[in-house]
Amino acid sequence: MRPQLIKLALLILTILPAAAVHAELHGFITPRGDQLYDGDKPFRFISFNIPNLQLVEDNFAPGANTAWAWPNEFELNDALSSIRQMGGTVARTYVLSVRRAGSDMGDHVYVRGPGDFNEEAFRSLDLALEAANKHGVRLIVPLVDNWKWQGGVAEYAAFRDKPAEAFWTDEQVIADFEATVRHVLNRVNTRTGVAYRDDPAILGWETGNELDAPPAWTTRIAKLIKSLDPNHLVIDGYSLHGVREESLADPNIDVVTTHHYPNVGKGEYVAPIREARAKSRGRKPYFVGEFGFIPPEEIGAVYDEVIESGVSGALLWSLRFHHRAGGFYWHSEPAGEGVYKAYHWPGFASGDKCGERDVMRLTREKAYQIRGEEPPAPEVPAAPRLLPIADAAAISWQGSAGASSYLVERSTNAAGPWMVVADAVDDTAVQYRPLFSDATAEPGRSYFYRVTAQDPAGKSAASNVVGPVAVTHQTLVDECRDLSLVAKTVGKVEPTTGDDRRRREDLHRLRIPAGGAVIYRVDAPINSWEATFFIVDGAVNGANLVDAAISKDGAEFLPLAVDAKLLDGNEVDKDYGYLPRLALSARGIPREARFVKLTPRQGVELSKIAVRTDGPKAGTNHPGKTPVKKRGTQ
Repeated sequence: MRPQLIKLALLILTILPAAAVHAELHGFITPRGDQLYDGDKPFRFISFNIPNLQLVEDNFAPGANTAWAWPNEFELNDALSSIRQMGGTVARTYVLSVRRAGSDMGDHVYVRGPGDFNEEAFRSLDLALEAANKHGVRLIVPLVDNWKWQGGVAEYAAFRDKPAEAFWTDEQVIADFEATVRHVLNRVNTRTGVAYRDDPAILGWETGNELDAPPAWTTRIAKLIKSLDPNHLVIDGYSLHGVREESLADPNIDVVTTHHYPNVGKGEYVAPIREARAKSRGRKPYFVGEFGFIPPEEIGAVYDEVIESGVSGALLWSLRFHHRAGGFYWHSEPAGEGVYKAYHWPGFASGDKCGERDVMRLTREKAYQIRGEEPPAPEVPAAPRLLPIADAAAISWQGSAGASSYLVERSTNAAGPWMVVADAVDDTAVQYRPLFSDATAEPGRSYFYRVTAQDPAGKSAASNVVGPVAVTHQTLVDECRDLSLVAKTVGKVEPTTGDDRRRREDLHRLRIPAGGAVIYRVDAPINSWEATFFIVDGAVNGANLVDAAISKDGAEFLPLAVDAKLLDGNEVDKDYGYLPRLALSARGIPREARFVKLTPRQGVELSKIAVRTDGPKAGTNHPGKTPVKKRGTQ
């Protein structure tokens, strides 16, 4: 290479963020005694489970027909870049999903039936492995689930009209699962051309997740995996029950693992980890495959025990990554007692109830400590990607891994100068909705927008510029965090949160009892509005559940005809019991109306309301609006 090209290459490596220049993985992790090795170097890790890495189960974005989706390239790179930024070198996926009767997964499954595999699903896993290589993160892949959530043991048996326990002993059912094992290990990645059995991005194959497997089944499956793929570790999935002697003695099992939660055993973590380490010491590598639902100081105690006792690693449950349409994926844990949800990197105020920011800081610190390294300085985040904007009241962007907040700027010219319209915007503040509403955008004008990511290390480059965005109205948007935007209430109206999974992870609502009401006021004539409710009390008998009225002065209200639609019918999901939703909207509102009143006939929770007004035209005053301070121009 010519000297000029060498200098240019070195310059590029210097200015690129560290996450962008990780070399692809080489070689395989091997066991020696009770430790793992990467070549001649001990391999130890502290990191996360990422259950959405091979299949998203939390897609509650508007317009989504189901909560299930395949992660795309942006999302996978965001997930694995996050792991690298926190010092992780390993992530554990969830299982390869299996078609389940009564589930809403549809075709979001890896296994449709005996020997019937979904190519679209495996292409998603191809993409995940490509991203893992790019970011230098090795994946643990459990092959089947003991539980129902994404289909597993019972579903394989049901394909043959057998009870769930037949999975362990019935020759036909075992052969069906073995066909899956062969299909997976022999697959050639359509993105990289590398067979899974030859891909260093796989740390190991786990026989399954929290399996109740008898020793004979585990012996048989471990032998099959090792015969097909001698490169990768075979991990015993008998993880919820401790370490057993048969697995320690089995020559085809390389690694044992355990899971720990408050509802398992006595809810104590350090003692069973110490016991598992004592059993495996000198015989097999051992790591903590899952643990969680405990406060930061108890998580720290687990990390310290793992580091000091020579355990190979620990994986906290669980991490969710950025959503392609803006914000993050969210997941309330049924066993989390309303406190513990999936974590978001690098930690946000939305997770203060479970100490998310402390957990993320601690995990990063310990991820380096277990390798005998000092944590490097945080990276400046990469530039976010601003998404197309149809309405200045609904602005979103694809977030940057590691960014703690965002700066939103606008201009009347694509080249600037730029004016800050919002600083310190938190992309976890709302769930599955636009991240920012520009309430000061003036009707009659057109604007260009851009966004910058921020973290303690500094600011990213600016995003792409989107515009011109023609402003035809102003919008009052209430995400229902509190009553600050409500002009008046009738009855006991109060902010509420909790039991969020049934609300499709909407964390903030206004509880309105039957006969109660909320009244909103705007400063210009209303031209339209729309609102979404969760129906929490009583049966759903049609869509006429909320009465609407309008007023010019807030004293005399006139009934208003609305368009009402039940978004989810009256069906209750068998797994999570999602509440039905009601969407109301009105257009063609009589002139001069400045108040809208919503009165439910039965108990509801208001999820969001947007009230659009004609607004003052460009150049006129904005009653009740605080002028935006012009700063950050260039």
